[in-house]
Amino acid sequence: MAGFYTLLYKELLRFWKVGLQSVFAPMLATLLYLLIFSHVLEEHVQAYPDLAYTVFLIPGLVMMAVLQNAFANSASSLIQSKGSGSIVFVLLSLLFYMDIFLAYVLASEVRGLLVGMGVYLAALIFFEVPLRSLFWVFLFALIGNGLLRELGIIAAIWAEKFDQLAAFQNFVILPLAFLSDVFYTIHSLPPFWENLSHFNPFFYVIDGFCYGFFGVSDISPYVSLAIVVACFLVVSWMTLYMAQDRLQASPIKFLLFVNRYKENEIR
Repeated sequence: MAGFYTLLYKELLRFWKVGLQSVFAPMLATLLYLLIFSHVLEEHVQAYPDLAYTVFLIPGLVMMAVLQNAFANSASSLIQSKGSGSIVFVLLSLLFYMDIFLAYVLASEVRGLLVGMGVYLAALIFFEVPLRSLFWVFLFALIGNGLLRELGIIAAIWAEKFDQLAAFQNFVILPLAFLSDVFYTIHSLPPFWENLSHFNPFFYVIDGFCYGFFGVSDISPYVSLAIVVACFLVVSWMTLYMAQDRLQASPIKFLLFVNRYKENEIR
């Protein structure tokens, strides 16, 4: 297990060395969302009876920060390794694909939860947020984090350049996060958009997460849990399949390059 722990330590150190950018900057951005939306809409919007709009915003913003940073960590780490060529040395090692997979996803798990906890603790300084069920909060945070960190790996395996990865994040991840249950409840939407929201997996993650705080939700937490777990299993399978299919050729290409180089030197 030494190789697995070494790779995990390397991934943790990678984002912590730039913690000001990878941890504290997302926390600040999320708190700014809270400040602006609560100031503008506090007197005009009420999501649930007897619940202030600012308090309603906090769990959704916490979960959105967790999801976005879990995706960003795994995606940026893998695409940087591909761009610099250092991914070859990981693939040429004696590590199994499951070890590599777990090291990347656990590091993303830590970063996502770290940012989410930071946002939540900072919000508690100014607001009193109820917490009805720690079990549901932890469960949806864990599974939602896992879903996004593996989507990050899929995006990084698919992308050949940084701009392709940025396009995936800006045109897929960001709209799904903002159009989920963060700033409003889906029952406040027109029927067409309410029905369309049911096809957004992020909605179920955030709705179930908020249920752990308030004890109320737009959808039954058991239904949300079943859908999120199903999405998580499908994405996990896709991640492992793509990793074996797309990345296993990299060591072979590297060895062929070395052999050609040596033949040219001999000639």
